[in-house]
Amino acid sequence: MSRNFLELRLGQSLTLTPALQQSIKLLQLSALELEAEIARALAENPLLEQEGEGLQTPAAAAIAHPGDGPIYEGDAKEQAQAEADFASDERYDDSRSSERDRIEFSSEPRGSRDDDFPERPEPARESNLREHLLSQLGTTRLGARDAALVELLIEELNEDGFLASPLDEIASWMKPELGLEEEDFNAPLRMLQSFDPPGVGARDLAECLTLQVQFAEPDRFPELSEARIRELTRALCQRHLAVLATGNMAKLRELLACELEELRSVHAVILRLNPRPGSAWNKPAADFAVPDVIVRKTRKGWVASLNESIMPKLRVNALYAEALGSPRGGANSALHGQLQEARWMIRNVAQRFETILRVSEVIVHHQQGFFLKGWAAVRPLTLKDVAGELGMHESTISRATTQKFMVTPFGTVELKRFFSTGLATEGAEATSSTAVQMRIQVLINQEDRRRPLSDSQLAKLLDEDGITIARRTVAKYRELLRIPTAPLRKSQAGVG
Repeated sequence: MSRNFLELRLGQSLTLTPALQQSIKLLQLSALELEAEIARALAENPLLEQEGEGLQTPAAAAIAHPGDGPIYEGDAKEQAQAEADFASDERYDDSRSSERDRIEFSSEPRGSRDDDFPERPEPARESNLREHLLSQLGTTRLGARDAALVELLIEELNEDGFLASPLDEIASWMKPELGLEEEDFNAPLRMLQSFDPPGVGARDLAECLTLQVQFAEPDRFPELSEARIRELTRALCQRHLAVLATGNMAKLRELLACELEELRSVHAVILRLNPRPGSAWNKPAADFAVPDVIVRKTRKGWVASLNESIMPKLRVNALYAEALGSPRGGANSALHGQLQEARWMIRNVAQRFETILRVSEVIVHHQQGFFLKGWAAVRPLTLKDVAGELGMHESTISRATTQKFMVTPFGTVELKRFFSTGLATEGAEATSSTAVQMRIQVLINQEDRRRPLSDSQLAKLLDEDGITIARRTVAKYRELLRIPTAPLRKSQAGVG
């Protein structure tokens, strides 16, 4: 028989207050996600507003922005380490402010801009493959039954233009009283496959490429005007794509029983075919990155500054705060809670931008070479290095650099890209893995396309540059750059 008893245990645990949880959440949001989060907070909290809205009196402002008081509750010892990473300053350092003042910045209020010029580009409307095919179906003279079957097949196409389901499976979905068999879909499928774009409605890659050869335009594919080349191309598409993928051109010549020049012509045609015929009609809406940091060159060198156009100007509604009075009486406790939440939001938003700026300044300091020469001059830098320099945790640096973008002389770059491991060299300093990848890219771009460099040859050339890495490391970096192997590069060059 079990006995009930009481047991007292001592332990330590870290408890994240709501304010600290919000601080962590805001830090990991991108600029667009932050804008949406602030819009939600403004809609839900009547005591939070943007500057320029409502009225403020001096007395009310004093209530809305009280003196330096703790915003986090709980045991200070338990939260010391966590709060150290998110310690906020109500004002930026004077030197940063003066430096930012010296750099010309376009911080024109959003409301003052001409309505004819939107703040961000409008997303492009997605082209619709389905509508494109249905418009062609409307020009045919098919009967109602066959037109309905073609429309059904159009609905079964995936975004690449391939038929997503076998014909027998599609036929099995039909009601028995319709009496439809798999053979009844053959004619509608042939009609669909005659539509633009060539290759649409194919059931596999081989059929897709074969259809494109069948309906090829003479202006785009003059090689196919020769019956021999057309026959060889069709044979390759139907039976030998797997061999082509290996890059073994000698084997292809044997299988096709053709001359080298004929194989080159066939290969040139294959390279111009589209393995995803529906992709042109299913492009995603235009995407863009909103920069959080802008780097400019000044007399003191490269300087990072915040993009003030995306920094929200929030404040507590002073009139509401004044009307609420002191929370000691217990009245209006819900509104007092929203007042506290508004203060947390204001401080945490400012803290988020301060953390991003501090991390960006360290990155700019360590990566001066990048801003002059590009990715080939990137130095080794890790999250741990930045965390140690700023006295923060690595997870904080990770949040502050993920989906945060910096405008540089070489384009808009995610802060995360500046981090890379170091590789030993013969010189005094190590080089970054990013710089090694750029060097591999340059070597491959300069290679003789008839004799592509193998991974072993690339490793030897890097060793001559003072960068000693294994062949498998070269292969890893080449794959990260999405560069095919030497045999495939040779095949893509159209050489046997």
